[in-house]
Amino acid sequence: MLLRRTPVALALSLAFPLAFAQAQTSPQAQPPAAPASGASTDQPRQLGELTVSATRTERSVDAVPNTVTVKNRRQLERRDARDLKDLLSDEVDIDVPAMAARFTAVGSSLGRAGNEGLNIRGLEGNRVLMMVDGIRVPQSFSFGPFYSGRADFVDLSSLAGAEVLRGPTSTSYGSDGLAGALSLRTLSPEDLLVDGKTFAGTARIGLATVDNAKYASAALAFGSGDWSSLVQASVRRGHETRNRGDDGRPNELRTKPNPSDIDTDSVMAKLGYRIDAHHRLMGTVEYRQRKTDTDVLSAITTSGTVLGTQASDKLERGRVSLEHRYEDLNAPWVQQVVTNVYLQDSETRQWSFEDRSTAADRTRTGTYKERLIGLSTQAQTQLAHQRLSYGIDASRNQVRALRDGTPNTGEFPNKPFPDTTYTLAGAFVQDEIEAGDFTVIPALRFEHYKLSPKSAGYTGNAVTLSDQAVTPRLGVIWRASPLVQPYVQWSQGFRAPAPDQVNNSFSNPAQGYVSIANPNLKPEHANSWELGLRGRLDETLRWQLSAYDNRYRDFISQEVVGGSFRPSDPAVFQYINLEQARIKGVEARIVWDVLPGLNLNAAVAKSRGHSIRNGVETPLDSVQPLRGKLGARYETGPWAMDATWVHSSGKKPSDVSAATLFTPKKYDVIDLGGEYRFDKTFRITAAITNLFDKKYWRWSDVNGVANDAKSLSTIDAFTAPGRALQVSLRADF
Repeated sequence: MLLRRTPVALALSLAFPLAFAQAQTSPQAQPPAAPASGASTDQPRQLGELTVSATRTERSVDAVPNTVTVKNRRQLERRDARDLKDLLSDEVDIDVPAMAARFTAVGSSLGRAGNEGLNIRGLEGNRVLMMVDGIRVPQSFSFGPFYSGRADFVDLSSLAGAEVLRGPTSTSYGSDGLAGALSLRTLSPEDLLVDGKTFAGTARIGLATVDNAKYASAALAFGSGDWSSLVQASVRRGHETRNRGDDGRPNELRTKPNPSDIDTDSVMAKLGYRIDAHHRLMGTVEYRQRKTDTDVLSAITTSGTVLGTQASDKLERGRVSLEHRYEDLNAPWVQQVVTNVYLQDSETRQWSFEDRSTAADRTRTGTYKERLIGLSTQAQTQLAHQRLSYGIDASRNQVRALRDGTPNTGEFPNKPFPDTTYTLAGAFVQDEIEAGDFTVIPALRFEHYKLSPKSAGYTGNAVTLSDQAVTPRLGVIWRASPLVQPYVQWSQGFRAPAPDQVNNSFSNPAQGYVSIANPNLKPEHANSWELGLRGRLDETLRWQLSAYDNRYRDFISQEVVGGSFRPSDPAVFQYINLEQARIKGVEARIVWDVLPGLNLNAAVAKSRGHSIRNGVETPLDSVQPLRGKLGARYETGPWAMDATWVHSSGKKPSDVSAATLFTPKKYDVIDLGGEYRFDKTFRITAAITNLFDKKYWRWSDVNGVANDAKSLSTIDAFTAPGRALQVSLRADF
C-alpha cells in the first residue's frame, strides 16, 4: 500500500514547522477566525443545525425538503462514541450491523466484517453512500470466508461533524446512495484556531469496559500569518465486545465472545495556505489501520475434526488530498468554487489457520484492495432570489481481490472477480429558488459509469459494462407559518453494479455449487417520495412528521438460478435483477426546551419493505422493526446529565423472508451519561450503557441466524452487550 509507509513523517512535516514560526508572530498578526459550522458549543441543538450534504450547499436542516441528522463537533465530543455503531445507536431509522465473530477458516464469514456498514431506512451495505471529506469510503466485499466491512475505516476522533441524509442521493453524488448518505467532515485548523488563537489543541484519554479498551487521541493546530496547520492522532487498544453469553466452552457450543486483540491507530495532518483574500489551499494526509487477532474457539468442533482456528485481520486506509477554495461574495457571476483532487488507497487482508486432527491443516488468505483517484469541483452563483450550484465529479477506482491457501488442490490462488477499473463521471446542476413563502429546489444530474476488467489471472469470461443515467430531484418547502411548514421531495437514484456482481466466478462442484457471472446485469434504480410537516412553537418546541415511499427496480440480489447442490448437478449462484422492491415508512421527531438547561427529545420510526421476483413478494430482511426513543439532557453550571430510553419492537415472523429465521423479541434499554467541567480546560465524561443489564438481541445483529435447534443452542452468542461503563478525560487549550 503506497500511502502506509510515511504517514507519520508526512504529518509531522506538514504541521510542526509552524509551531516555531508562530513564536515570531504576534497574535494580532493573525485575523480572528470565524467558528466553523461544526465548532464547539455547549448548547444542545438537535434541530436547526446547518447541513451541507442535503443540497451540497449550506442550509438549515429546517430548510431542506427531506430528513437529515446533523451532529456537530460538540455533540461528537459529548457522545465520545467508540465507533459508528455507538454514535448512531439512538437513531430510530439508522443502524450499523455487526454480528458476533463466529467465522471459520474456510466456510463461514459470520461476523468477520466487524461493523459492516450503515442501514438507512431498511437498505444497507454498498447501497448507502459513505464519504469522508467528500471522498468515498471503500466498498464492502464478501466471498466465502472473506468479508470486508466499511464502518471501521472511519476514525471518529478525527471528526468535526457528521451528517446522515435519508433518501436517494444520486442527483448530488452519483452512484451508490440509493438509501441515503453518511457524510463525515474531519477537523481543520479553523475548528481549533478560534478567537484569534495561533496555537490550540485538544487531548483525550479514556477507557471502556464493553471491550476492555484504553484509548487516547490528540489534535494540535498552529497558525502563522497566511499559513495554518493541524496534526491529529489517535490510538485504541481493545478486545472482543462483551455480550450476555455465559458458556465459555472452547468449541462450537460456546456463547461467550471469541477472544480478540484489536489495535487501531490513526494519524492525520493538514496544511493550509491563504493565497489572498479569495483563494485558499488545504492539503491533507490521512492514514488509519486496524488489526484484529482472534482465537476462534467457536470454530472448534465437538467431533474433534477441527482442533483450533487462529485468525489475523488487518484493514488500512490512506489518502492524500488537495482542496482549493475560492470565495468572493461580491463577484458578479461566480461567488464560490471548491475543487478537490485526491488519491486513496485501501486494503483488507484476512488470514486464517485451521488445525485439524486427521486431515491436513489448512490456511486461507484473502485480500481486497481499492485505489481511488478522483476530482470534484463545485461552483455557486447567487442571483436575485435564487442560488445556482453546479459541478462535476470524476473518479477511477482500481479494484482487486485475491484468494489463496494451503493445501493447494489446484484452485489457489484465484480471483473472485477480475482486476477491474471502475470509472464514474458526472455533472449536476441545482437551483434554490426563494419565492415568497415557498422554496423550490430542482436539480438534475447526468452520470456515466464503466467497468473495465482485465482477464489476466481470471478464470472466467470477463465482460466490460458501461451505461449512463439521468437522475432528477425536486423539492418544495412551504413556510405557511412558524408552527406548520409542509415539504415534499421527489427524487430518483441509481446504483451501478459492482465488479464482483458482474464478473463473479467460482467453481466448487465437489461441494455442489458454482458461481457465475452476469454480463447482462442492469443498474438499480430508485424512485422516492418524502412528504413531511415540521414546525416550531415559541422557539422552545420543534417537531417533524414525515412519510416516505421508496420504490426500486432492477434490484440486485444473489440468487440460486439452477442446480440441486449435488456434485453431478451443482447449484448455480448468480447476481440477478429482481423485478422490483419497495420500502415505505413513517417517522416523527420532537425537541422541547422545557426550561433553561433542560431539553427533551423523542423520535419513532416504522417501516415495511419487500422485493418481488417472478411475481412473488418476499419481505426485505434488512428492514428494521419499529423503534422509538426518549431522551433528556440537563445542564446546570459545570454539570451536564443525559438519559436515553430506546425501545424496539420484536421482529415478526411474517416480516422475514423465511420461517426458519430467528426473530428477536421487543426490548427496552436505558443509557445514562454525565459530564463535569472542572474549568475551561478540563472536563470528564462518563456513560453507563444498558443500565439495567438487559439481555436482548438487535435485529441487525442476528439477521440471517436460523431458529433451528442447533442455532438456538448458541443464540446467546449474538446478544447485545450488557451493562458497560465508559469514562474519558478531555483537555482543550
